[in-house]
Amino acid sequence: MNVVGVIPARWGSTRFPGKSLIAICGKPLIQWVVEGARKARELEALIVATDDERIVDAVKGLGIKAVMTRPDHPSGTDRVAEAVAGIDAQIVINIQGDEPLIDPGLIDRLADAMLQDPSWDMGTAASPIVTETDLKNLSVVKVVWGEKRQALYFSRSIIPFVRDNDQDDGPVLHWRHIGIYAYRKAFLERLVRTPPCLLEKAEKLEQLRALYLGARMVVLEAKDAAIGVDTPADVPYVEKAMGRGPGNRT
Repeated sequence: MNVVGVIPARWGSTRFPGKSLIAICGKPLIQWVVEGARKARELEALIVATDDERIVDAVKGLGIKAVMTRPDHPSGTDRVAEAVAGIDAQIVINIQGDEPLIDPGLIDRLADAMLQDPSWDMGTAASPIVTETDLKNLSVVKVVWGEKRQALYFSRSIIPFVRDNDQDDGPVLHWRHIGIYAYRKAFLERLVRTPPCLLEKAEKLEQLRALYLGARMVVLEAKDAAIGVDTPADVPYVEKAMGRGPGNRT
């Protein structure tokens, strides 16, 4: 097949254990992600990769495949790689398992970019940073790219640094990385075989390992950053964004 999507969903989240099954507007979080991702036209298969039978049971009735993977993977990328190890696919798309408002159109755009240009090893996305708070937030990862939209660097720090405060209202200068990835399968296999590099260890950003290896990674523009569920406190905000939270009941 050409394109397979994988949703990594581990039970033991450090900040929110079991969050894949937390109820969001009456349905488990993982169900929202699955229902959003399956709207993508370019996916020929969709898999949930997990380490817990409770998550497998939750997706049994959704008509997609769930596979058990090792519980000790250091990252979602490693879990995705195990899930597709025996699958003959050109492109693998890593779809975050904690984003119930995933945009299926972005999945399709990433798949198209990778299929149309075989020189790309990876693809990802970014949205404009519009507040000073997000710009200074170390949890908001920034990205810069070159002329052909090839990623140059990712950082928790502010990049690019503006030396002179004389910027006009021209093109957006600062972009927030969105954690969705498309991999050419052969490069994904190489990536997970390679130990973390010094930059990755310093920034705690695994995509820097790909750049260290010389990956050509295209960055697509997205209008908005996806809203994720990292802690229990995020649930009401997500429900509100879905138009179904407190004060937004329909």
